[in-house]
Amino acid sequence: MSESALLPASLQPPDIVLLAVAWESRAPLRAQLIEEGWDVVAVDTWPAMRRSLRPHVRPQLAFVDLKDLPDPQRVLEDLAILMKPARVCVLTALATVQPSTPARLGFRVLHRPIAIEQIVSALTSSLRQDAKANAVE
Repeated sequence: MSESALLPASLQPPDIVLLAVAWESRAPLRAQLIEEGWDVVAVDTWPAMRRSLRPHVRPQLAFVDLKDLPDPQRVLEDLAILMKPARVCVLTALATVQPSTPARLGFRVLHRPIAIEQIVSALTSSLRQDAKANAVE
């Protein structure tokens, strides 16, 4: 039994924490993920996301949209310390970080242009793969 399974429901971690600065991309992505049955916390700043990555209540998956994100290099470096790389998905954006940086850190990488449905599919696939891997352990 995982440590989070012992927590009261009010302290259960969400399935996904997503960071996207622009509400125009954050809101529809969150809505679609919820429609698919995932528990999602959506935030617009790195400090807000970081609060959701505390020990024992970390989400199964962290999603970061680099577009308009202040200091994206630092965010990715911090994420590499706070989360297992396989549990981080990064949506790239021009003029943010070197294109190879997210993959070098071991993160799953999605590239623009991309439709919301494709992001939802990639995140759902990641969560299901993780669930299968945990069931085998």
